[in-house]
Amino acid sequence: MLGEDELHSELTDHRIPQSLDEEENAFTFRQEDISKSSFAVFQEFRERERLVDVVLTVGVEKRKIPVHRIILAATIPYFHAMFTNHVLESDLKEIEIKQEFDGESFASLIDFVYTGVIRIRGDNVQSILIIANFLALENVVDACCSFLESRLHVDNVLGIRVFAENNFCCQLVNQCNTFINRHFELVSRTEEFSNLPLDQVTSIISRDELNVAGEETVYEAVLRWVRTREEEREQALVKLLKFVRLPLLTPAFLMDVVSQEAMIKKSHSCRDLLDEAKDYHLMPERRELLTSFRTRTRSGFGSGIIYAVGGLTKCGESVSTVEVFNPDTGKWQMSEAMSMLRSRVGVTVMDLKLYAIGGYDGTERLSTVEVFDSELKKWTRVAPMNCKRSAVGAATLGDKLYVCGGYDGICSLNTVESYDAKLDRWKMEKTMSKSRSAAGVVSFEGFLIALGGHDGLSIFDSVERYNPTTKQWSSMPPMKTRRCRLGVATLNNKLYVCGGYDGQTFLQTVEMFDPETREWSFIASMNIMRSRVALVANGGKLYAIGGYDGVSNLSSVEVYDPEVDSWQFVASMCAHEGGVGVGVIPIF
Repeated sequence: MLGEDELHSELTDHRIPQSLDEEENAFTFRQEDISKSSFAVFQEFRERERLVDVVLTVGVEKRKIPVHRIILAATIPYFHAMFTNHVLESDLKEIEIKQEFDGESFASLIDFVYTGVIRIRGDNVQSILIIANFLALENVVDACCSFLESRLHVDNVLGIRVFAENNFCCQLVNQCNTFINRHFELVSRTEEFSNLPLDQVTSIISRDELNVAGEETVYEAVLRWVRTREEEREQALVKLLKFVRLPLLTPAFLMDVVSQEAMIKKSHSCRDLLDEAKDYHLMPERRELLTSFRTRTRSGFGSGIIYAVGGLTKCGESVSTVEVFNPDTGKWQMSEAMSMLRSRVGVTVMDLKLYAIGGYDGTERLSTVEVFDSELKKWTRVAPMNCKRSAVGAATLGDKLYVCGGYDGICSLNTVESYDAKLDRWKMEKTMSKSRSAAGVVSFEGFLIALGGHDGLSIFDSVERYNPTTKQWSSMPPMKTRRCRLGVATLNNKLYVCGGYDGQTFLQTVEMFDPETREWSFIASMNIMRSRVALVANGGKLYAIGGYDGVSNLSSVEVYDPEVDSWQFVASMCAHEGGVGVGVIPIF
């Protein structure tokens, strides 16, 4: 039997030597999900009202929400401050939240701090954001802002912007402002815009960043706002006109539209602004003396997704195919096909929807029309036109869609129709001076413009414009070149035409019309000849898409940069071989 000294010696011999580093021999065990599993238990306790030590009373309905004081202090900054600073409420068993919050939304936020999950919907996002702001739950505020950003629309952006400003959501305010700048024309036609107070209208129309085809868009928006409540708002017209860049309007628009407005005629101050604009045009040598923010071109250029619709295969067969080009990625990809085969189809965008109008299905000319909703990813049929039309020009002007000319299988047409989406109805308009098949059609300076085309015998260089107010067509300066199957678009308050066919040659030349000088001039030619070409403005540049070079249908695309007056190739279409119709749906 060991004595006490021997026993102590043996035990000591079996211990870890004291000279070893204790840290080197330490072992750390970590349970990664302990907080998650623990909070699940806390939530279960709360649901059973186990160990809860405070009750929150919320909203006008006095909703009772039992909670754990320690959980609130640990997860919600508002309650952390309350419970750790010995304020009056910190020791109460029941705490009344005196603000008139929605009880259900408040309870969902309490659920969130226990579970990490909250369901944000259109009908609760505003109340959740307001309460989250109050509680200083910044991550939930950010989630609500992201939810609202993803659902911005022309009909709600102004209201969301006001809400964001009132709740100090700076990023959401910026997103709303960007959306308004990009889609100003559509936003200005909404009921929300017509109900804005004067100071907010002034703030919007004064922006350099507005994306507008021309200053006419801003002028017309101001007049619509005033006319909504003309008696009480007429005196505000001069305050708004100070921020409309009247010198940037064309002389024709100033004389034919602005100077004829009764409210402007009655106001000396409004007439002074009109005279300033006239002087800017009448005395170009003195423009440096007249320079102000009203003579500065707005810098906003919106961008969107380009849709190439219908068209032809290499063998010349009509297709229903649709593909899209995203300028941000520089790539084409497939989209939902139309319900019908359509080549020589008219395409335009109205109210953020893409319209495919008429065309040729390989057998007959079509009067049918279908519309694509990019949010629903779905094509639907709407009312057909009164006439069958292929090689038809289409454009959107104001709240109407217009088609001009085309070919009905027997002859070229001079007839014009307009479509009212609210009534789903087509109406015949005043006929053009010429029958125009394969013409260019575009809206410009508040008018509908028809350019070139042919009547089956002759190809035209002539241009005419339609005034939707007077219902009359009038001539404009002719192009320098006869063109049918041409591309046409507007950019930076200029009118552009490209390519086409003159009866002998497939064209690669490009012309620009300046409304100030009322003259056409040649600019840099495209890299290749393109008849049946589609031209569209997007992001401050022009895209010439597809066409026919005299030998084969084209899938290639080139882009014009007005700042350097040159064309560069970009990615070719992946599923089309020319003859497409194109439209741009803005990126949200």
